[in-house]
Amino acid sequence: QVQLVESGGGLVQAGDSLRLSCAASGRTFGPYSTGWFRQGPGMEREFVAGIHWSGGTTYYGDSVKGRFTISRDNAKNTTYLQMNGLKPEDTALYYCAADISLRAIVRGKDINFWGKGTLVTVSE
Repeated sequence: QVQLVESGGGLVQAGDSLRLSCAASGRTFGPYSTGWFRQGPGMEREFVAGIHWSGGTTYYGDSVKGRFTISRDNAKNTTYLQMNGLKPEDTALYYCAADISLRAIVRGKDINFWGKGTLVTVSE
């Protein structure tokens, strides 16, 4: 089992930046790729970003490319999401996910481990 705990959410204004963190505990963090998803009010869950366990490969959803950056520190068992140029449409509950398969993360299907989420609210 892998436990994931997100932090760093909050209320910000449009144009501001936030950095989300996802701390993993339990089994060895190394082989697990991780990613971020979000779900806004009345919206379906959306893939935001994914990263291979090595940190060498990253993927992003179209709506965040060029603004968000995913990274990880395996020594700290933590994945980060740096969010710049935030927009009101970025308002959502942001979830961290982990799986052996990066493909599962990118597809958003059959993912083994999920966090409970951290709320990001972006005002006009």
